[in-house]
Amino acid sequence: MTRTITVSGLQAAFGEDLDANVETVSRLVRAAAAEGAQVILPPELFQGPYFCKTQDEAWFAHAHPAETHPVVGPMRDLASELNVAIPVSIYERDGPRYYNSLVMVDAGGDMLGVYRKSHIPDGPGYQEKFYFRPGDTGFRVWNTKFGRIGVGICWDQWFPETARALTLQGAEILFYPTAIGSEPHDSELDTSAPWRRAMQGHAVSNVIPVVAANRIGDEGGQVFYGTSFICDQAGDVVSELGRSDEGFTLASFDLDFLDRRRAAWGFFRDRRPDLYGPFFA
Repeated sequence: MTRTITVSGLQAAFGEDLDANVETVSRLVRAAAAEGAQVILPPELFQGPYFCKTQDEAWFAHAHPAETHPVVGPMRDLASELNVAIPVSIYERDGPRYYNSLVMVDAGGDMLGVYRKSHIPDGPGYQEKFYFRPGDTGFRVWNTKFGRIGVGICWDQWFPETARALTLQGAEILFYPTAIGSEPHDSELDTSAPWRRAMQGHAVSNVIPVVAANRIGDEGGQVFYGTSFICDQAGDVVSELGRSDEGFTLASFDLDFLDRRRAAWGFFRDRRPDLYGPFFA
């Protein structure tokens, strides 16, 4: 029997009303599930606006423990009701420690675990090091009811090491929740195309589909450019949204075919980790 999986990425604008943001995501999850989606990815930190463009200590009050986070409960209920898996991006507090994290909610509503963002950016408009510690979980891959998925968070998606580490752990599809848009220090810089190309390259080099979900909207002059997409194992875009569309992407994949194709390409047969060590200190 062929193993197939149908995946989706959501795209929307978010404001300061957490309940309204949860309702937006819930509505889109329902719409994607109605079209057959089984694993549905909301954007990064959808609980509120992307607060990391400045350093303001008031935002620390918006972090919560993973188990009791105010967006996790509604997503678990939704996963249980619709029988879908949802990788849920959150601002996590663990005692005195704060992380940009993701709770993997499986179909049925079970929490499979937490991943904490490994690569933390620090630059104009994206001052995340003020708010988040570097993740301490290592890269995480989960056996959902529909397939084995690997997840990175935003800045993680630019690093080929993330995609390779996840695929080496047996990930069958990669998911990247994202919050990226304009660069306040350079109004001429548009990173939307290289943002896509970086992940398409990971797809090619690991023979694995990629799902990326970004936000949209103008948040105090920082404009998030959407362009969420799904690409296949060859890096070809098979579903996409525009720069200002609210909605969802959708695509289905034959996991057994992907397994055979990955083996046939030979990347994991021919790689030489014995030669790479000196360059990863």
